[in-house]
Amino acid sequence: MIEEIMRIFSIPELRKKILITLALLGACRIGAYVPVPGINTDMAVALFRNATGGGQNLFQLMDIFSGGAFAHMTIIALGVMPYISASIIMQLVVALMPSFQREMKENGEQGKKKLIKWTRIATVFLAIFQAGIYARYAIGINESTPGVVLSQIADVRMFNVPWLFYIIVVSTMTTGTVFLMWIGEQITERGIGNGVSMIITVGILSSLPSTIGSIIRQLNLQSQEVGQLTFSSLVVLCAVFVLIAVGTILVIQGQRKIPLQYARRMVGRHEVQGGSSYIPLKVNYAGVIPVIFASSLLMFPATICQFAGQGNFLGSIATMLSPGSWVYSTLYVLLILFFTYFWTATQFHPDQIASDMKKNGAFIPGIRQGKPTQDFLEETMNRITLLGGVFLGVIAILPIIVSKILGVDARISHFFGGTSLLILVGVILDTTRQLQSHLLTKQYDGFIKRGKLKIRG
Repeated sequence: MIEEIMRIFSIPELRKKILITLALLGACRIGAYVPVPGINTDMAVALFRNATGGGQNLFQLMDIFSGGAFAHMTIIALGVMPYISASIIMQLVVALMPSFQREMKENGEQGKKKLIKWTRIATVFLAIFQAGIYARYAIGINESTPGVVLSQIADVRMFNVPWLFYIIVVSTMTTGTVFLMWIGEQITERGIGNGVSMIITVGILSSLPSTIGSIIRQLNLQSQEVGQLTFSSLVVLCAVFVLIAVGTILVIQGQRKIPLQYARRMVGRHEVQGGSSYIPLKVNYAGVIPVIFASSLLMFPATICQFAGQGNFLGSIATMLSPGSWVYSTLYVLLILFFTYFWTATQFHPDQIASDMKKNGAFIPGIRQGKPTQDFLEETMNRITLLGGVFLGVIAILPIIVSKILGVDARISHFFGGTSLLILVGVILDTTRQLQSHLLTKQYDGFIKRGKLKIRG
């Protein structure tokens, strides 16, 4: 392990990428401790804990994803959820607009830039909207429990509206979201791993110390009385943790190998007859993207209803969409299945694979080249995608079931299984794969450079 780490840091370019990634993630975590001006953080956290109460709660899940920034009402309280929601909207727009699809195919680089531009604009508008709802919610809390918002800011009103507080919250939280978006793009471009996924992962990992503290407190080790969390419940949670981790690795790494035969193939400059190979079709082609997308899409309307509705119709919707309810669980699984198929459809192109196979003289035994091969690949991918999507859905709602059966604190069950663990394992696997790819590339580069030196000599 130590040798592998030393080997990674021995490559200057790879070392630079890792250091850039760590520095940007560190800057991201600093933002989680910078409160919005005018907010009494200690009082806000106390009210948040009282509101969550240890049960299944949307705010608790939001706080886990934001790495504690949500409860502390900091400048990055919204996290990267507006950006993910904007990405989902733009992906759907591309899928529903044939003209946009043609532009993406014919002029990929220009189409990609256009997509990124509109995603950023949509992120800003969504962040402004959510920050405004957040400010309204904070004012409502302050009216029932004065002191959360400093009176010097809350009392500056026009038409009985605390306009100064709204401006401060909306501007700072929107800036925080844009800052996270920029960090995510920089990590993806100049660092290691997917930037947005890395930010979410660091936020989840930051809750590890508080989760361990909650476990120790609920075990009640200092007393002979049985605590809220028993050792048997802890053993079950650890078993679920191992099961999800191993299962996630197996499914993400799992492949269906489609055998190939070659009538002819090129080896260097020479054409040889025959040969065999295979096409690796991933069981879970989309990785943990469906889990992130489904969580974000559910959190967006549910958070707005939770903020805007107390004791009214919107409040009832927020209750139905809160983690632990059967409505939430059903919608969550269905959205995971939808985004698994949606992402696979946008990234996997059987027509292109079939065309390349025909050009290279390759064929699947028993399947004709061209359209039959395309149909076979599409049908096979649909079947294995269903298995991958069902697995993700079951694993995602497993902590909700375990928490209800064992009566465990939702924060603990969410960390030990489900969405959080799926994202952690998936992102770690993806990052490890990128590191291995960089190491392999550098080895080949080294061989090429040595070869050039020999030729010159």
